[in-house]
Amino acid sequence: MAATSMDQLVSLCKRRGFIFQNADIYGGQQGVYDYGPLGVELKNNLKNAWWRAMVYERDDVEGLDAAILTNRKVLKYSGHEDTFSDPMCDCRKCKGRFRADHITDGKCPNCGSTDLTEPRPFNLMFKTQVGPVESDENLAYLRPETAQAIFTQFKNVVDATSRKLPFGIAQIGKSFRNEITPRNFIFRVREFEQAELEYFVLPGEDEKYHELWKEARINWWLEQGLVKEHMNIYTTPHDDLAHYAKACYDIEYQFPHGMEELEGIANRRDYDLGNHTKAQEEFDLEAHCHANPDSTTKLCIRDEENGKWVIPFVIEPSMGVDRGVLAVLTEAYTEEDLGEGNSRIVLKLKKHLAPIKVAIIPLKKNSEAIMQKCHELKNKLMKLGIGRVALENTGNIGKAYRRHDEVGTPLCLTVDFETLENTPESVTIRDRDTMQQQRVNTADLPSFLREYFL
Repeated sequence: MAATSMDQLVSLCKRRGFIFQNADIYGGQQGVYDYGPLGVELKNNLKNAWWRAMVYERDDVEGLDAAILTNRKVLKYSGHEDTFSDPMCDCRKCKGRFRADHITDGKCPNCGSTDLTEPRPFNLMFKTQVGPVESDENLAYLRPETAQAIFTQFKNVVDATSRKLPFGIAQIGKSFRNEITPRNFIFRVREFEQAELEYFVLPGEDEKYHELWKEARINWWLEQGLVKEHMNIYTTPHDDLAHYAKACYDIEYQFPHGMEELEGIANRRDYDLGNHTKAQEEFDLEAHCHANPDSTTKLCIRDEENGKWVIPFVIEPSMGVDRGVLAVLTEAYTEEDLGEGNSRIVLKLKKHLAPIKVAIIPLKKNSEAIMQKCHELKNKLMKLGIGRVALENTGNIGKAYRRHDEVGTPLCLTVDFETLENTPESVTIRDRDTMQQQRVNTADLPSFLREYFL
């Protein structure tokens, strides 16, 4: 079964080295988390799965890795300086600050007081200074989303790749939002990672591709181990849409704290490219786009059918990587009753997401011959390219199995005295989910593991 509380996940993540509170020795920094030895592996595996699906397995998407520091003009013309804010209230009694839309019954979530200030907008972007002199001219931002660099680099990518519509530009990277009230572990944080695709289409074809990308992203999440029963598609009402959006679907997931957004698929129309474009008189833009006296470039592409220059519409599947990690952990977390008072916690992660693919366990850690064979096998298996192979040298095989059940390792490989004495040489392989064991000849291990993982 899935985890029933956030406390279970937080405990597992700290105990097994997935996720730690940032600056924990100083009391922690609210809304900022560090990924530990296994967490960074899980997160990288999820990002790699996204990149493979978005870029490698498609013929119409290119990649980008843009800077975090963002020119102020980019966020001025994108609308973020004026609109990227949340309503904030102060509690006059306990001095706490909260998002107004998170307050229920007019009471402070902290102390219960009703003596609250009127809501006022709070800009979520982190400001910084570029260069040695602090001034308005040197003001920049830590990017609040990865998308804007894709739009401002649109022409350079088109010129370098000769792409034709429809096509996309994908990017994975850090974003920063000065959340008023970070909450629910890594669900809402101030520093997070996004995986975003901007998919450019001809005006008039945007609604068709919006539907196609919704279905594609649902199917991708199912491949990562989520189940439909724990997911929901929310259509954002027109009045609640972001300033750039024509329409938006949210893929929601049943997190331990409730059904909330995992990924958004937005129809951003021609808002961004239009607002970053030098001159617009020759283009049939919607009324929300305005003249940009600061841009030096027309962000447009030629329509192959009629030869006219157009500013494309954009469909944007935008995934929160940290929320994705939380979702797959929630879905994979399982407590099993083994009978006779025994139980186990097991992370039933998909094989490609597991932080450790194979754990090599010596039956006796003090045996020099067994340890030498373990090291030989690890060096051999690491060359297969299946992912991380770990040597588990605890000396207690039962505890080693339980540890690797908890961290989601699909296979445990035990080297025992039979491995050294028998001909042909063999090892015991234990399956995480079934706990069944089988003997496999060491000469057959490469083909066995390639077939299992690849």
